[in-house]
Amino acid sequence: FVHCMARNGVDVAGQVGSNWVHASGLGVEGIRQHCEAPFRAERPMTPRDQENWVRSRDRDSWLVFRIMSEFVEGFSTLSETGPSVTVFGSARTKEGTRYYEMARALGRELAREGYATVTGGGPGIMEAANRGAHEAGGVSVGLNIILPFEQGSNPYVDHDKTLSFDFFFVRKTLLVKYAQGIVVMPGGFGTMDELFEALTLIQTHKEARFPVILMGTEFWSGLLDWLRTHMLGAGNISPKDLDLFTVTDDPAEAVAQIVQFCQAEGVAPNF
Repeated sequence: FVHCMARNGVDVAGQVGSNWVHASGLGVEGIRQHCEAPFRAERPMTPRDQENWVRSRDRDSWLVFRIMSEFVEGFSTLSETGPSVTVFGSARTKEGTRYYEMARALGRELAREGYATVTGGGPGIMEAANRGAHEAGGVSVGLNIILPFEQGSNPYVDHDKTLSFDFFFVRKTLLVKYAQGIVVMPGGFGTMDELFEALTLIQTHKEARFPVILMGTEFWSGLLDWLRTHMLGAGNISPKDLDLFTVTDDPAEAVAQIVQFCQAEGVAPNF
Protein backbone atom coordinates (compact mmCIF):
# COMPACT_ATOMS: atom_id res chain seq x y z
CA PHE A 1 0.00 0.00 0.00
CA VAL A 2 2.76 2.44 0.96
CA HIS A 3 4.68 1.54 -2.18
CA CYS A 4 1.68 2.51 -4.29
CA MET A 5 1.25 5.74 -2.38
CA ALA A 6 4.86 6.61 -3.15
CA ARG A 7 4.47 5.66 -6.80
CA ASN A 8 1.51 8.00 -7.12
CA GLY A 9 3.42 10.92 -5.68
CA VAL A 10 1.95 10.88 -2.18
CA ASP A 11 4.18 12.19 0.59
CA VAL A 12 4.69 8.84 2.28
CA ALA A 13 6.59 10.28 5.21
CA GLY A 14 3.83 12.76 5.83
CA GLN A 15 1.07 10.17 5.52
CA VAL A 16 2.40 7.24 7.53
CA GLY A 17 5.17 8.86 9.57
CA SER A 18 8.86 9.29 8.97
CA ASN A 19 9.70 6.53 11.45
CA TRP A 20 8.23 3.84 9.18
CA VAL A 21 10.03 5.19 6.12
CA HIS A 22 13.36 5.21 7.91
CA ALA A 23 12.70 1.75 9.34
CA SER A 24 12.13 0.37 5.87
CA GLY A 25 15.70 1.21 4.96
CA LEU A 26 14.60 2.58 1.59
CA GLY A 27 13.55 6.14 2.26
CA VAL A 28 10.88 7.87 0.19
CA GLU A 29 12.97 7.98 -2.99
CA GLY A 30 13.98 4.36 -2.55
CA ILE A 31 10.34 3.34 -2.28
CA ARG A 32 9.50 5.27 -5.45
CA GLN A 33 12.40 3.66 -7.33
CA HIS A 34 11.38 0.24 -6.09
CA CYS A 35 7.94 0.76 -7.62
CA GLU A 36 9.36 1.51 -11.06
CA ALA A 37 10.25 -2.16 -11.61
CA PRO A 38 6.96 -3.84 -12.57
CA PHE A 39 8.17 -7.39 -11.99
CA ARG A 40 11.25 -9.50 -11.36
CA ALA A 41 10.53 -12.49 -13.57
CA GLU A 42 12.63 -12.92 -16.70
CA ARG A 43 9.71 -13.30 -19.10
CA PRO A 44 9.94 -10.41 -21.65
CA MET A 45 7.08 -7.90 -21.66
CA THR A 46 6.24 -5.12 -24.06
CA PRO A 47 6.17 -1.55 -22.70
CA ARG A 48 2.37 -1.65 -22.88
CA ASP A 49 2.27 -4.92 -20.95
CA GLN A 50 4.60 -3.45 -18.34
CA GLU A 51 2.39 -0.40 -17.96
CA ASN A 52 -0.72 -2.56 -17.54
CA TRP A 53 1.11 -4.76 -15.03
CA VAL A 54 2.09 -1.78 -12.89
CA ARG A 55 -1.41 -0.33 -13.04
CA SER A 56 -2.83 -3.68 -11.98
CA ARG A 57 -0.43 -3.83 -9.05
CA ASP A 58 -1.54 -0.39 -7.91
CA ARG A 59 -5.20 -1.38 -8.18
CA ASP A 60 -4.58 -4.60 -6.26
CA SER A 61 -3.25 -2.68 -3.29
CA TRP A 62 -6.47 -0.70 -3.05
CA LEU A 63 -8.53 -3.84 -3.71
CA VAL A 64 -7.83 -5.07 -0.20
CA PHE A 65 -10.14 -2.39 1.19
CA ARG A 66 -13.05 -3.58 -0.98
CA ILE A 67 -12.43 -7.16 0.12
CA MET A 68 -12.20 -6.12 3.75
CA SER A 69 -15.47 -4.19 3.57
CA GLU A 70 -17.32 -7.27 2.27
CA PHE A 71 -15.94 -9.40 5.10
CA VAL A 72 -16.82 -6.80 7.74
CA GLU A 73 -20.41 -6.43 6.54
CA GLY A 74 -20.83 -10.20 6.23
CA PHE A 75 -19.39 -10.99 9.67
CA SER A 76 -21.59 -8.33 11.25
CA THR A 77 -24.81 -9.55 9.63
CA LEU A 78 -24.29 -13.29 10.06
CA SER A 79 -22.93 -13.15 13.60
CA GLU A 80 -26.16 -11.41 14.62
CA THR A 81 -28.30 -13.99 12.81
CA GLY A 82 -27.54 -16.89 15.14
CA PRO A 83 -27.17 -20.61 14.40
CA SER A 84 -27.80 -21.35 10.75
CA VAL A 85 -27.67 -24.05 8.10
CA THR A 86 -26.44 -23.35 4.59
CA VAL A 87 -28.19 -24.87 1.58
CA PHE A 88 -26.36 -25.21 -1.73
CA GLY A 89 -27.87 -26.13 -5.08
CA SER A 90 -28.59 -25.15 -8.65
CA ALA A 91 -29.91 -21.73 -9.63
CA ARG A 92 -31.62 -23.38 -12.63
CA THR A 93 -34.00 -25.71 -10.81
CA LYS A 94 -37.60 -24.85 -11.71
CA GLU A 95 -40.50 -24.32 -9.31
CA GLY A 96 -42.66 -27.40 -8.90
CA THR A 97 -39.93 -29.92 -9.69
CA ARG A 98 -38.94 -32.65 -7.27
CA TYR A 99 -35.76 -31.04 -5.99
CA TYR A 100 -37.32 -27.57 -5.73
CA GLU A 101 -40.04 -28.93 -3.47
CA MET A 102 -37.48 -30.96 -1.50
CA ALA A 103 -35.46 -27.81 -0.81
CA ARG A 104 -38.64 -25.91 0.09
CA ALA A 105 -39.58 -28.60 2.62
CA LEU A 106 -36.04 -28.46 3.99
CA GLY A 107 -36.34 -24.71 4.61
CA ARG A 108 -39.57 -25.29 6.53
CA GLU A 109 -37.98 -27.99 8.68
CA LEU A 110 -34.99 -25.79 9.49
CA ALA A 111 -37.28 -22.94 10.53
CA ARG A 112 -39.27 -25.25 12.82
CA GLU A 113 -36.05 -26.26 14.57
CA GLY A 114 -34.98 -22.64 15.01
CA TYR A 115 -32.17 -22.51 12.45
CA ALA A 116 -31.71 -19.65 10.02
CA THR A 117 -31.64 -20.83 6.41
CA VAL A 118 -28.69 -19.39 4.50
CA THR A 119 -28.36 -19.67 0.72
CA GLY A 120 -26.62 -17.91 -2.13
CA GLY A 121 -29.72 -15.75 -2.43
CA GLY A 122 -30.49 -16.61 -6.04
CA PRO A 123 -33.24 -18.54 -7.85
CA GLY A 124 -33.78 -22.30 -8.13
CA ILE A 125 -32.80 -24.40 -5.12
CA MET A 126 -31.73 -21.28 -3.24
CA GLU A 127 -35.12 -19.67 -3.74
CA ALA A 128 -36.88 -22.87 -2.69
CA ALA A 129 -34.98 -23.17 0.61
CA ASN A 130 -35.47 -19.46 1.40
CA ARG A 131 -39.12 -19.80 0.48
CA GLY A 132 -39.69 -22.70 2.84
CA ALA A 133 -38.01 -20.82 5.70
CA HIS A 134 -40.04 -17.70 4.94
CA GLU A 135 -43.33 -19.63 4.81
CA ALA A 136 -42.59 -21.23 8.19
CA GLY A 137 -41.75 -17.89 9.81
CA GLY A 138 -38.03 -18.58 10.05
CA VAL A 139 -34.99 -16.44 9.35
CA SER A 140 -34.11 -16.40 5.64
CA VAL A 141 -30.66 -15.18 4.57
CA GLY A 142 -29.30 -14.62 1.06
CA LEU A 143 -25.66 -14.02 0.19
CA ASN A 144 -25.93 -12.95 -3.41
CA ILE A 145 -23.07 -12.89 -5.92
CA ILE A 146 -23.04 -10.19 -8.59
CA LEU A 147 -23.03 -11.98 -11.97
CA PRO A 148 -23.84 -10.92 -15.55
CA PHE A 149 -26.38 -13.75 -15.83
CA GLU A 150 -28.48 -16.17 -13.80
CA GLN A 151 -28.14 -14.62 -10.39
CA GLY A 152 -30.51 -12.19 -8.74
CA SER A 153 -31.90 -11.98 -5.22
CA ASN A 154 -35.03 -14.06 -4.74
CA PRO A 155 -38.10 -12.53 -3.04
CA TYR A 156 -38.04 -14.84 -0.02
CA VAL A 157 -34.89 -13.47 1.62
CA ASP A 158 -35.48 -11.23 4.65
CA HIS A 159 -34.97 -7.63 3.60
CA ASP A 160 -32.40 -7.05 6.34
CA LYS A 161 -30.59 -10.34 5.65
CA THR A 162 -29.62 -9.91 2.01
CA LEU A 163 -26.03 -9.14 1.08
CA SER A 164 -24.36 -8.81 -2.32
CA PHE A 165 -20.75 -9.68 -3.07
CA ASP A 166 -18.30 -9.03 -5.87
CA PHE A 167 -15.85 -11.67 -4.65
CA PHE A 168 -16.71 -15.37 -4.72
CA PHE A 169 -14.13 -16.26 -2.09
CA VAL A 170 -15.58 -13.81 0.44
CA ARG A 171 -19.07 -15.18 -0.14
CA LYS A 172 -17.89 -18.78 0.12
CA THR A 173 -16.13 -18.09 3.40
CA LEU A 174 -19.27 -16.55 4.89
CA LEU A 175 -21.49 -19.36 3.65
CA VAL A 176 -19.65 -21.86 5.85
CA LYS A 177 -18.29 -19.81 8.77
CA TYR A 178 -21.49 -19.78 10.86
CA ALA A 179 -23.18 -22.88 9.42
CA GLN A 180 -24.00 -25.66 11.89
CA GLY A 181 -24.35 -27.91 8.88
CA ILE A 182 -24.57 -27.70 5.12
CA VAL A 183 -27.09 -29.39 2.87
CA VAL A 184 -26.08 -29.86 -0.75
CA MET A 185 -28.86 -30.29 -3.29
CA PRO A 186 -28.37 -31.17 -6.97
CA GLY A 187 -26.48 -28.49 -8.85
CA GLY A 188 -23.76 -27.61 -11.31
CA PHE A 189 -20.13 -26.51 -11.18
CA GLY A 190 -20.72 -23.96 -8.43
CA THR A 191 -22.43 -26.53 -6.23
CA MET A 192 -19.59 -29.02 -6.77
CA ASP A 193 -17.08 -26.32 -5.90
CA GLU A 194 -18.87 -25.49 -2.66
CA LEU A 195 -19.27 -29.15 -1.70
CA PHE A 196 -15.66 -30.17 -2.27
CA GLU A 197 -14.24 -27.04 -0.68
CA ALA A 198 -16.24 -27.73 2.49
CA LEU A 199 -15.10 -31.37 2.52
CA THR A 200 -11.48 -30.33 1.96
CA LEU A 201 -11.57 -27.82 4.83
CA ILE A 202 -13.00 -30.46 7.17
CA GLN A 203 -10.61 -33.16 5.92
CA THR A 204 -7.57 -30.91 6.52
CA HIS A 205 -8.90 -29.62 9.87
CA LYS A 206 -8.98 -26.05 8.63
CA GLU A 207 -12.49 -25.77 9.96
CA ALA A 208 -14.50 -27.62 12.56
CA ARG A 209 -16.32 -30.83 11.68
CA PHE A 210 -20.00 -30.29 10.97
CA PRO A 211 -22.66 -32.30 9.11
CA VAL A 212 -22.45 -32.30 5.31
CA ILE A 213 -25.64 -33.80 3.89
CA LEU A 214 -26.25 -34.58 0.23
CA MET A 215 -29.93 -34.57 -0.69
CA GLY A 216 -31.08 -36.36 -3.82
CA THR A 217 -29.81 -39.95 -3.74
CA GLU A 218 -30.46 -40.56 -7.42
CA PHE A 219 -28.57 -37.44 -8.46
CA TRP A 220 -25.52 -38.17 -6.29
CA SER A 221 -25.28 -41.94 -6.89
CA GLY A 222 -22.99 -41.71 -9.93
CA LEU A 223 -20.58 -39.33 -8.21
CA LEU A 224 -20.47 -41.50 -5.08
CA ASP A 225 -19.71 -44.59 -7.18
CA TRP A 226 -16.89 -42.68 -8.87
CA LEU A 227 -15.47 -41.53 -5.53
CA ARG A 228 -15.39 -45.09 -4.22
CA THR A 229 -14.17 -46.76 -7.41
CA HIS A 230 -11.67 -44.25 -8.74
CA MET A 231 -10.68 -41.73 -6.08
CA LEU A 232 -10.60 -44.16 -3.17
CA GLY A 233 -9.43 -46.97 -5.42
CA ALA A 234 -6.40 -44.94 -6.49
CA GLY A 235 -5.56 -44.10 -2.88
CA ASN A 236 -6.23 -40.38 -3.33
CA ILE A 237 -8.57 -40.29 -0.33
CA SER A 238 -8.90 -42.46 2.78
CA PRO A 239 -11.87 -44.71 3.51
CA LYS A 240 -12.78 -42.48 6.47
CA ASP A 241 -13.09 -39.48 4.13
CA LEU A 242 -16.27 -41.02 2.74
CA ASP A 243 -17.72 -40.68 6.25
CA LEU A 244 -17.50 -36.87 6.06
CA PHE A 245 -20.95 -36.73 4.45
CA THR A 246 -24.28 -38.55 4.43
CA VAL A 247 -26.97 -38.94 1.77
CA THR A 248 -30.74 -38.74 2.13
CA ASP A 249 -33.96 -37.78 0.36
CA ASP A 250 -35.80 -36.86 3.56
CA PRO A 251 -35.69 -33.19 4.70
CA ALA A 252 -36.74 -34.16 8.23
CA GLU A 253 -33.92 -36.71 8.46
CA ALA A 254 -31.38 -34.15 7.22
CA VAL A 255 -32.43 -31.63 9.86
CA ALA A 256 -32.50 -34.31 12.56
CA GLN A 257 -28.84 -35.12 11.82
CA ILE A 258 -27.92 -31.47 12.31
CA VAL A 259 -29.94 -31.19 15.53
CA GLN A 260 -28.29 -34.32 16.94
CA PHE A 261 -24.85 -33.06 16.02
CA CYS A 262 -25.43 -29.68 17.70
CA GLN A 263 -26.80 -31.35 20.83
CA ALA A 264 -23.68 -33.49 21.07
CA GLU A 265 -21.01 -30.99 19.99
CA GLY A 266 -22.56 -27.62 20.85
CA VAL A 267 -23.12 -24.59 18.63
CA ALA A 268 -20.23 -22.38 17.51
CA PRO A 269 -18.73 -20.76 14.40
CA ASN A 270 -16.55 -23.12 12.40
CA PHE A 271 -13.35 -21.04 12.44
